[in-house]
Formats: sequence, C-alpha cells, structure tokens
Amino acid sequence: MAMATAAGQAGIEKSLSAAATSRLPARLLALVPFGVVLVGSAIELVLADRKYGLFTGGFGQSRAVDSVGELAQFAAGYGLAQAVVALAGWLLAVRLARSRPPWTAAYLFALINGVGFCLLLAAQYQLHSYFSDTVNFALLSKLGGGSLADALLFAASEIGIALAGLGALLLCAWAVWRLALRILPVGMPRPRRPRTVTQLALVGMFLVAAQGIFAIRSDAAFGLDRTLAWSALTAMLNRATDFDRDGYGLFAVQRDTAPFDGSRHPLALDIPGNRIDEDGYGGDLVPVPLAAPIGPQVFTGNRPHVVVVVMESMRGDVLGKRINGKPAAPNLERLAEEGSIASPAYSHVGFTTESLKSLFTGQLVPQPGAPSLFRDLKASGYRIGVFSGQPEDFGDISETVGMRESADVYVDAELLREKRAFDFAAKGSLLVDESHLLAAFDRTLGTEDWQATPHFAYFNFQTAHFPYHHRDVAPRLIEEPIARGAIGADRAKDVQATYWNAVAHADAWLGEVVARLKAAGVWDDTILIVTGDHGEDLFEDGFLGHGHVINHRQYGTVLVANRPGMLPPGPIGLADYRAILSAAINGDASPAPTVPPFLHIGPLSAPTAIGMAGRDGVLTSLRLDTGEACLVERGECAPYGALEGAGRDRVEALIARWGSERWREHRRTRVD
Repeated sequence: MAMATAAGQAGIEKSLSAAATSRLPARLLALVPFGVVLVGSAIELVLADRKYGLFTGGFGQSRAVDSVGELAQFAAGYGLAQAVVALAGWLLAVRLARSRPPWTAAYLFALINGVGFCLLLAAQYQLHSYFSDTVNFALLSKLGGGSLADALLFAASEIGIALAGLGALLLCAWAVWRLALRILPVGMPRPRRPRTVTQLALVGMFLVAAQGIFAIRSDAAFGLDRTLAWSALTAMLNRATDFDRDGYGLFAVQRDTAPFDGSRHPLALDIPGNRIDEDGYGGDLVPVPLAAPIGPQVFTGNRPHVVVVVMESMRGDVLGKRINGKPAAPNLERLAEEGSIASPAYSHVGFTTESLKSLFTGQLVPQPGAPSLFRDLKASGYRIGVFSGQPEDFGDISETVGMRESADVYVDAELLREKRAFDFAAKGSLLVDESHLLAAFDRTLGTEDWQATPHFAYFNFQTAHFPYHHRDVAPRLIEEPIARGAIGADRAKDVQATYWNAVAHADAWLGEVVARLKAAGVWDDTILIVTGDHGEDLFEDGFLGHGHVINHRQYGTVLVANRPGMLPPGPIGLADYRAILSAAINGDASPAPTVPPFLHIGPLSAPTAIGMAGRDGVLTSLRLDTGEACLVERGECAPYGALEGAGRDRVEALIARWGSERWREHRRTRVD
C-alpha cells in the first residue's frame, strides 16, 4: 500500500513536472503568429520603400506616403489587411493541425503566413526589378518593351538563385519538422477548434477592411496597393462587386459607376452620336478634327543628306542651362543659334520605345509596317546607317519603323554588347557610350563618298539615361558624379548636376558628328535635326524619372535643326517630325501642326492619364484613375466634376481629343 502511494505520488509529481515543462514552449509557440506577421511586414515595407520609394520617393515614383495623415491611413489600412490575412491563416493552420502534434498549428502558420508570404514577395520583386523602380503592372509592357522573354533573360541568374534558395528552404522546413518531433513535449495543450467568436471576428475585420478599401482615396491607397494583403483583398472585393462582368467593380481605384450596365465603365470606348457617355467623362463624344497621317513618300531631284540625332532623356530647358557657369550643351546651343528651333516639343507617351515609333512614323500608335522616314528614304535611294547606344529591336522599334530592314549599316547596343557600359545582359539594360557609335560610323558610313549618293544617318545617344553616369563619361561640368546607390531625394542637387554632366557628354559627341560632316564637305548639303525622346524629372517635385506624371519636365524636350527657318514654332509633338522633315527634304515650307500635342500615360485605349499642350506653356492633364484635373502651368488641380469656366473648357477639350484619337484608332484597327 505504501509502495502504491509512493508510486502514485511520483506519478503526480512527474505529471506536474511535464505540465510545467510544457507551459514554456506553449507560451513561446503562442508568440509565433505575432512574430511571423511582424517580421513579414517589416520585410515587405523595407522592400516596397526600396523598390517603389513608398515613403521616400524614388526613380519613377510619382506618389509617396509622406504626410502625417497619409502615414496614419497607411498604417491603419496595412495593419488591418495584415490582421485579416493572419487570422485567416491561423484558422486554416488550426484546422489542418487537428489530430497531429499540438504544436503543428504554429508550424503550419509559419509556413503559410511566413514562408509563403516571403516567397510571394520574392516573386513580386524579382519581376519588378527588371522593369525599373516604378509603377503598376499596367505600365510594365511599356517600360519593359513588351518582351517577357527579355524579362526572363535579365532575371535568369536571379531565377537560378531563387530555385536554389527554394530547395534550401524546403530542406530547412523538413529539418525543423523532424527536430520538433524530437524535442517538443507531447503533453502540450492542443489548439482548440476555432470558436464561432473567432470566425465572426474574421468576418468583422474583413468588413472593416472592405470599408477602408472603399474609403481611403489618398496616396495612402496608392501605397497600400503595392502591398500583398491589401491588393489581394482589393482584387477579391472588386471581382465580387463586378456585377456586369465588365472588369470593373466598386472597390478598384477606377470604380464602376454603372455596375449593372456592361457598356458603361471606366475607360469604355465612347461611341459618338449614340447619346450615351460610356466612359463617364465629357458626355457623349463629339469628335474633333485630327491631323491626317502622311502616307509613303518618295523624294526625287536634288536630295539632301539627312542626319537625325536623338539624345536620350533630354529636357526642354537644355538650351541656356548652366552648371557651375558652364553651358550644359554648347554645341546644341550653337546649332540653334545658326539654324532653327521648335520649342517646346513633346513626347506623346514619355517613354523611349513609343516615342521613337512616333518620331519616325508620324503616328501616335503606329503598327509594324507603317509608313516611316526609314522606308521613305530607302525608297528614295538613300544609303542608310543606324548607330544606336540602345538595342533598337527593344520594344519592336526597329520592326515598326523599318529600321533594320532599311539600313545598309546597322550598329546598335546589341551588336556592340561587349562595349556596354553596365554588366546587365538584357536588351532593356544595354547602354553603349557615344564614342563607340562614332567609331562605328568612322569605320562604315563615314568612309563612303557622300557626294555620289544621298545618305541618312541616325544616331541614338543614351548617356543621359538613368543613372546618368558610366565609366566613359568625362567630368565636363562637375568633378564628382553621384554614385547610383547614393541617388535619392536628399541628394537632388547632386543628381541634377550628374544628369547635366551626362547631357554635356552627349553634346560633346554631337559636336563630333557636326565636325565629321563639315570635314567631309557635306555640311551645307545636310539636314541635321537633334531632339530628345522625352524629358526627365530630377526630384524637382520629389519625383525622379519620366513618363509617369504629365508635366513639362517629363514630357517636354526640344527640336533643333541646322537650317534657318526650317522648323515651325512650338508646341509640336514627336509625331509632327516626319512631316516637317519630308517638307524640308522636298525644299518646301515647314507645315504648321494642325492639332496641339496630345500626351498620355499608358496605352491610348486605356491610359492612366491624358494631357494636351497649348501655346505659351499651357498644359492640361486629367488622371482617369482618380478624376483629378490639372492646369499644369498654373499648378492648379481639382476634381474633374468641380471645375468651372475656362478650366472646365480646357479639360472638356482634352477629353474630346482623347475620345477622337481613340475612336479613330478603334476604327482603323477594325478595318485592318
């Protein structure tokens, strides 16, 4: 009896000891969900700020969460979305952990909400690292030239590393599971079956999150859309409320104001004359007159030589710009003084690929095979040379304008890959210094007899592209350029000085082009034009980059010709260039543009924003995603519906122009 009592006492003490031993791991495991969510959130926010400049701004980032109110809204929305996803993950983990070791719920939560979340982040940011430090998925095809294959080529090394990392992660997860089976006590309390109150809490939190998604409209919403949990909830809610299945619901940035009418939604094609305002802007479309694109041209008689120099990211304020008392572009200024200038000149889209297509074809949205300057000059018996510091096949530039098919000499960054300024191998990242282009010219077209045959030479100078410096750039205006890793809004002055030094470098090689034409004795028989493909913001309003805000700096550039009186007064668009050059080659007076330059962000059929330039610096813009209209030269913005008077008239004219351009493109596409 005594022995039994002693044995019972020992059993009780052992049981109490095991229970005491299990409490510490149980408490620690209870902290796992909080730790996983906190660590995952911290990783995401650091990546988002580094990639998008979410809180600090950066290259291609036009909207930052930087005011107290925006930060408060962001914190509330982000915390709520993370809590909804975390609670849903915990409920799933608890259900999956039933009839398994009691600590399995915490383990599964760490895999689902921790490892799974980080894998999604890795996939997202590897893809975005190719396309630049910017914008939403709607613009990726523009920024990436539309080449998924090129994106994969660029990311190939990263993909290999990612696969190796994934294998290591799976091995680690298996090792942790085996270790837990060995060391964690079996007497730990099991997770309870999810109670109704927990499930109701999840529903309630989801409804509150839905209300937040619907209510937050500031830059905080723009920032939240960069995060995984918030964007997933938004997509789910938007799809659930897309009652007419037109692709738009009640929770997207562009909300469907006619949720039960599939013909009316944001960015719907506005059909003129049917008394229906399909897109919600400007009423029923009344088409306005548009410029007729010129057809194929054949030049005869005394044909001058033609040289076109495109200087990447050259802003419209380049003429007269001084850095440390030195001119940023002395050769371009001299050319403008002796010849003629059209300023301002505007890119229609703010990106290189589409800008060059418009420049050479004279169309807003040219298709492959369209009439172009290259095809015109080839048909007119010209010897043609291409000397480009970028790959001209990138974004289908060459195919669209007939560059490669027309050229007798074709030298671009793809051919000169071993001369590239940076180590990247993808087409979109190749950049070759101007010195190599002039060396190629000297070996080929420069050795030919220009007196016997008319020649056309196209130069594309890339040095002024972000990050505005490479190893071949000489210190012409400054002593020390800013390093790529140090570029930020806090170093705006250094960034600007480095950019203008890059422009000066390209301008010096422009001087070499002029010198070669004069040395060959063909200067007086040559039409030379110099332009930018678009402009560049350099943190003047906290933004770095181009093509994402419709303003004079990002979309504006300048056109200079070596012949006096050759160019019409500004404003002109890049699509006007072909008609101007054709007239000059024929010896005719320069045609004045019949319509003001039209600008847009994103594809013409579904842009994020539209704009139109007028005389004396007038520039009107409208964000179609938020409804914000701006009289840009005045710095005045207001909701579209709140505008009155002359401001309202300007925006209505812009909407009519967009609708007319889009309607013409729609009809042309249907005919084709």
